[in-house]
Parts: sequence; C-alpha cells; structure tokens
Amino acid sequence: MTIRSTTIIAVRRADQVVLAGDGQVTLGERTVIKHGTTKVRTLCDGRILAGFAGAAADAITLFEKLEQKLKDHSNQLLRAAVEMGKEWRSDRYLRRLEAQLLVADRELTLLIAGSGDIIEPDDGVIAIGSGGPYAMAAGLALLKNTDMTAREIALEALRITANICIYTNNNISVVELKGNA
Repeated sequence: MTIRSTTIIAVRRADQVVLAGDGQVTLGERTVIKHGTTKVRTLCDGRILAGFAGAAADAITLFEKLEQKLKDHSNQLLRAAVEMGKEWRSDRYLRRLEAQLLVADRELTLLIAGSGDIIEPDDGVIAIGSGGPYAMAAGLALLKNTDMTAREIALEALRITANICIYTNNNISVVELKGNA
C-alpha cells in the first residue's frame, strides 16, 4: 500500500518567511494512520527552514544530506541545494528516494527535487505534496489580495487545502524567520 502525505507551503512576504505543513499521513486510499506528524523544521541553528513531502525515511535522509551540504558550503543555501541536486540525481541510492524538499533562508525559497530540479518561485509562494496545487493557489490569492502576514497566509492556505484534499488535515505545524534576526 502507498503511504501518502502531505501538503507543505512556503510563503515569503516583506521580511517574513514561513514554512507550514499539515500533519496527516494516509495509508492507501482510505486510512489515516497518523494525524500529528511534523514535516517542517529548522536547520543551521534556525537560519534555514525545511519541509518535506513524500516518504518520511527518504526525507530524513535528504535533510541529513542537505545539512552536510550546508556545512560544506558555509551555509550558502543556493550552493548547497545545487550540489545536493546534482548528487541526488547522479547517485544510484539517492535516485531511488521519493521525496521533495522546500527550503528557505533570508534571501530565497527553493524546491529541491530528485530529478535535479532546483526551483525558486516567482511570486513568494510555493507548495508541494498531494495538496500542493490547492495550497499554492490559495496562498497566491491571499498574498495578492490581502494584507495578511506570511504566517496567516500559510495557515489559511492549508486550512483551505484541508477542506479540498483528502490527504491534508488541519493539524498544522509552522516554522518561520522574521525580521533581520
């Protein structure tokens, strides 16, 4: 049976950067096996935000790989992401991992995928996972048409998604960077 999860959204507005994810893990087409999984975290002593969609064990491996690349490249997110993407695509073991990562620091937000793709969103919002398209659409609409904070946008986008996507719930975890700290 396939384990499905998740929806992760990244929102950037002014000096705020937020990653938020729901907590649901679904087994097969009909069974929710966990409601409160945490799929977002901070790396590099809170300077990098990271979230995953896909297989949890694969994502943990990728978090570890990213942390090592960040150490190797003086916590330069873009450089670490590019190096990780190259290795992910070319390494026989890593190629089999089934997960995607969203990562963000003060300057940029990136989607890192096993195909070697490193994607920076145009408009300050990007989302991954089974509910990703819904969350991204809601997040973009809220960003462009409200004065809500990045955190408020991420939370509301996930709430909207949870009402549409059966693989997304309202048990939301948030990590954020604020101001210049």
